[in-house]
Amino acid sequence: MSENGNMGYRDLIQDLQEKRSYKDLTWRGSFWEYLDLVKDNPKITRNAYQRLYDMIVGYGSTEYVDFKKQVIQYKFFSDPDNNGKDAVFGLDVHLMKLVNVLKAAAQGYGTEKRVILLHGPVGAAKSTICRLLKQGLEKYSREEEGALYTFEWIDNPEDPHGLLGEGVMSLESPMHEEPLLLIPEDMREKFISELNRGQKGDYRVRVKGDICPTSRFIFKKLLEKYNGDLNRVLDFVRVKRMVLSEADRIGIGTFQPKDEKNQDSTELTGDINYRKIAEYGSDSDPRAFNFDGEFNVANRGLIEFVEVLKLDVAFLYDLLGASQEQRIKPKKFAQTHIDEVIIGHTNEPEYRKLQNNEFMEALRDRTVKIDIPYCTKLDAEVQVYKKDFQGLKGVHMAPHSIEMAAMWAVLTRLEKPKKANLTRLQKLKLYNGKTLPNYTEDNVKELRKEAKREALDGISPRYVQDKLSNAILVGQQYNKGSVNPFMVLNELEGGLKNHSLLSNEELKQDYRELLQVVRQEYEEIIKGEVQRAVSADESALSRLCANYIDNVKAYTQKEKVRNQFTGQDDEPDERLMRSIEEKIEIPESRKDDFRREIMNYIGALSLDNKKFDYKTNERLHKALELKLFEDSKDSIKLTTLVSSVADKDTQEKIDIVKTRLIKDYGYDEVSATDVLNYVASIFARGDVKNQ
Repeated sequence: MSENGNMGYRDLIQDLQEKRSYKDLTWRGSFWEYLDLVKDNPKITRNAYQRLYDMIVGYGSTEYVDFKKQVIQYKFFSDPDNNGKDAVFGLDVHLMKLVNVLKAAAQGYGTEKRVILLHGPVGAAKSTICRLLKQGLEKYSREEEGALYTFEWIDNPEDPHGLLGEGVMSLESPMHEEPLLLIPEDMREKFISELNRGQKGDYRVRVKGDICPTSRFIFKKLLEKYNGDLNRVLDFVRVKRMVLSEADRIGIGTFQPKDEKNQDSTELTGDINYRKIAEYGSDSDPRAFNFDGEFNVANRGLIEFVEVLKLDVAFLYDLLGASQEQRIKPKKFAQTHIDEVIIGHTNEPEYRKLQNNEFMEALRDRTVKIDIPYCTKLDAEVQVYKKDFQGLKGVHMAPHSIEMAAMWAVLTRLEKPKKANLTRLQKLKLYNGKTLPNYTEDNVKELRKEAKREALDGISPRYVQDKLSNAILVGQQYNKGSVNPFMVLNELEGGLKNHSLLSNEELKQDYRELLQVVRQEYEEIIKGEVQRAVSADESALSRLCANYIDNVKAYTQKEKVRNQFTGQDDEPDERLMRSIEEKIEIPESRKDDFRREIMNYIGALSLDNKKFDYKTNERLHKALELKLFEDSKDSIKLTTLVSSVADKDTQEKIDIVKTRLIKDYGYDEVSATDVLNYVASIFARGDVKNQ
């Protein structure tokens, strides 16, 4: 590559690099300069829970009412930093409980001494929530609002003490501690009180705990050297900006159970560095100890315990002390203070073991359980899959492909309603916000309350994602890249036979029956879409509406209607009016009321100088569409699609309908042809349900 080309890339990198940001993130200063920072912004001394809570709240929130329950949706869990890649859908109530626990811990109400336990079935977003929290903390620590600091010990080259090791001129606090912990506890209260004096904001500096064994050792030696002069000791402290990073093992820790033979508690609390014993002369010298266990690493941030209840009992003892006392016990050293959020997650079988094990009572007493169930709202479940499968290059997902997969997944999670006249599909629609006759919001709340295990069982989103992937491969191989709901439903059904988590044949059969329910619902949806596409001729709808209104007006005012063809005055066309009204199930006994209702509606608009438009009246609009479809379907002869080659005139009309499906409903050429063929086959066998 030419020199000019290389320079272009160098300039690009220089433009992209945030020099000012890098300078801020690598700030270093004396202990005294740090005190000035604290005075200006006391929030830099927040503990781990306070920082995590502020981070979540900082992204903003929205409030809404869900079946008379006030719900807060925290925008943080929509993963705005990664365009929703790890967004969590349909769990607002449960995430609100999690944030409330963090808020209580941040205010010191006691939950800071507990292990937060996310409990739920496999694939219910427990790991995703933890990943969001860890990534969020990393980003937050790089911003001005989330700044935090630690310190390192520096030696004087003119008067070296050898405390840091041979030739070592600086030693970072191994657990990245808050610099104010260097103020001895016996004088800390008065010192902090002075720092807080005159503060105008809500936050006040509060510091709890003590320094780690290594810093304590160096601190004491320097104090002895300078005859107890604390100011001289603090001159050997250099404060620096701290950036949390799981990759760099700073402030973010993750612990995952492994084979018991290859794992011991030192992975949590650190271990002796045998290479340094020779240098320092003793294995009890803290400088010869690696404070690099996951608890040490996660200090000032967050530690995640993957499948926490699979831990060996020996690890659980460390967990108990870390949560309740906020201290850990490294080998050969005194208990050491930690400041970190402890969050674990577990699935249903492991949690049942915890409940049945009397030896785990202490752990149960020290946990705050937060259920993370499967999603039971159809719209939210659709969003789970759309973020992965919508807009894929070279793939067209026909309308409702994802929706039908999501519908089946949600149905498997719902308990059968105890009310005999309510189906699971109707229950799904109620949960999704649709209104049904004789069901109020209180009824829906009661339905939720009576279903004790709802959303803790059923099909995992991972299974659905796998089958959607399979359907896409089939579509690319056999259907020109077009995927339709039937292909998806076939994949979902085919996979049940060898589903790794389903051994109950009765349950498999129940899931197959639910697939049939979804197929029937899909048929109704596409019949409705084709009906609307056939009857979408605006001018024809307007003419039909005008004709209907003229006849209704004449009927209600006991007048005659002028026939535009013969010029004669005829009686109102009762047959026409009833053919429209019957489409929306207006009985003969109610026809007069409905017709007066329409005329009153038109009259009210006229008083407001507004023109009547059939589109503004939902019931009338639906009736007109169905009537026009009934009149049009015979002339279009959709049934010819499955019986013989259509004539030119019919084919032109079918092409118009297909164009509407593509333009207005999101189909492509392949899926529009497929859906028209399928609906035509329904008409051919006379299987048309009155909508």
